Amino acid sequence: MLNRIVQSRGQTLTELLTVLAVIAIVAGTAVPAFTGLVLDSRLNATVTTALHAVNLARQLAAIRGEAIRLCGTQDERQCSGRTDWSTGLLVANDGENLRRSLPLAAASRPPRIRSNRAVISFEGDSGFASPATLTICDRRGAAEARALIIR
Repeated sequence: MLNRIVQSRGQTLTELLTVLAVIAIVAGTAVPAFTGLVLDSRLNATVTTALHAVNLARQLAAIRGEAIRLCGTQDERQCSGRTDWSTGLLVANDGENLRRSLPLAAASRPPRIRSNRAVISFEGDSGFASPATLTICDRRGAAEARALIIR
């Protein structure tokens, strides 16, 4: 009699279900952490864009020696006159011959920028600004909100 040892060529159903369960647990814990990282990244990008707009307006006012405005825009050509600046930022002078639009990152639910002023004015020669606060938040609410205080 020949005794043959039969080798299995694959995994059992129990082994397969165990691996799938482990993958489901890992994915279930990783997705919320990854979502938080994506939201943090978008919020940081919006804060950086707003800070860049403030610095650009201040430098242009000081260099050019004329008043420069920073405001929210909906069409990238003129100030919207609203305190919700979530659609984009605009740096412009009073003569409208200098305009620089800074669009915000496009996402399904991008961070929102709200200002306590419709327009922030920067004085010519000095670059001093009318005091203002830009509040930037996303769907997580006030707990994760950031603020830029402009003086």
